Amino acid sequence: MATPLAEKIKSLISANGPISITDYFALCLADPEHGYYRTRHPFGRAGDFVTAPEISQLFGELLGIFMINTWQRHGEPRDVRLVEIGPGRGTMMADMLRVISRAAPELYETATIHLVETSALLKLTQMETLSGHGDKVSWHESFDGVPEGFTLLAANELFDAIPIRQFVKTPTGFRERMVGLDENDELCFTLGVATLDTAMLPQGISQPPDGEIFEVAPARQSVMLTICERLIAHHGSALIIDYGHMVSNFGDTLQAVRAHEYDPPLAHPGLADLTSHVDFENLARTALAAGVHLNGCMHQGDFLVGLGIEQRAASLGRDKDEKTQAEIVEAVHRLAGAGNGYMGELFKVMAVSMPVVHLPPFKSTH
Repeated sequence: MATPLAEKIKSLISANGPISITDYFALCLADPEHGYYRTRHPFGRAGDFVTAPEISQLFGELLGIFMINTWQRHGEPRDVRLVEIGPGRGTMMADMLRVISRAAPELYETATIHLVETSALLKLTQMETLSGHGDKVSWHESFDGVPEGFTLLAANELFDAIPIRQFVKTPTGFRERMVGLDENDELCFTLGVATLDTAMLPQGISQPPDGEIFEVAPARQSVMLTICERLIAHHGSALIIDYGHMVSNFGDTLQAVRAHEYDPPLAHPGLADLTSHVDFENLARTALAAGVHLNGCMHQGDFLVGLGIEQRAASLGRDKDEKTQAEIVEAVHRLAGAGNGYMGELFKVMAVSMPVVHLPPFKSTH
C-alpha cells in the first residue's frame, strides 16, 4: 500500500531519475503537502516517538540548571537570548524556564526567549505550552531571525532530523546511494554517479568491505557552523543533545520510526519519522575548525547524573505516593540509565562556548 508521498516520489523518479538520500529524507520530513512534520504531531504516546522532555520534567529542569550555571560562568550578562532550535511541543523550554525564573530571577527578567520552528502545527502547541511567559517569547522561521546578542542555545534531537548523504563502498571506490525504482516500480536503493573524496573517510580505520555505507552530513555541518558563528560574534554557549556516536565510523544508520516501531526507511514515506545517527566527532571537528571552544562531549546519562538528576528526583518524589515515586525512578532510568537501549547511553551531549569557559559536568580541558 503506497502512501500519497510515495506516489509523488515515484513520479519524480520516473521523470528525472533516482534521487539522493538527502532529497528523499527532506521530502519525507518536509514535503509541503505530505511531509511528516508538516502534517502531524510526531511526539508523545499517540505520536511515533517520545523525546526526553516528554518522559519527565526532570530533563528540562536539569537543562535549566545547566543554563543558569553557564550564564554565571559567562559573568551573568544581561539581555540574554535563550534560544531553542526545534522545540517540539515547548515542554523542554517550559521546564527550563520554570527553574530559571525561580533560581535565577535576574537572568529570567532580562532574557528574551526565541524558538526556531518551521511547523505551524507545532508552533501553536508551543504557544499554548509557553503562554505563561507572555511577550518574552518570540518565534522565528530560521536561526538568522534571532536578534543579535549574548546567546544560550539548546538543541535536543535537532541534528538527527537534518538530512544526510550516504555513500556505498564499491570495487571502484565510494558511490552515492540513491533512491530509485525497481522492476515493479517500487522504491528501492540504487547507486548514483557521485563519488566520495577519500579525505572525508575516517582516518586510521581499515577500508571496509564492498557494500558498506559511509554517511556524510554537510547540512548538519552548516547548521553547526551557523551556531558557532553566532557564538563568535556575540558570545555564549550552545548545548547539543542527540542520538549518535562519538567516533566517526562506517555503517548505515538511516532509520524510520512509525508508531514506536522501526519501519523500513522506504516503506511509508511521509507517514514515518526519518532520522539517522549524529556523528558527534564530525560536529566537534566542525566547531573546532570554526574557532569556538569545545567544552566536551559525553553520554546523556553521565551529563544528567553530573547535574544531579538523582538528588533532583529524590526531592521531586518526597511525600509522593508509591506509584508516583516508582514513575520518577523509572523516568530517571530511561533518561540516564546506561546499557543497551537506554537513552543515557544512546544519546550524547556536547557543549561549545565563546569565549573559553569551564562548564561542569564537562571535564575542563586545560
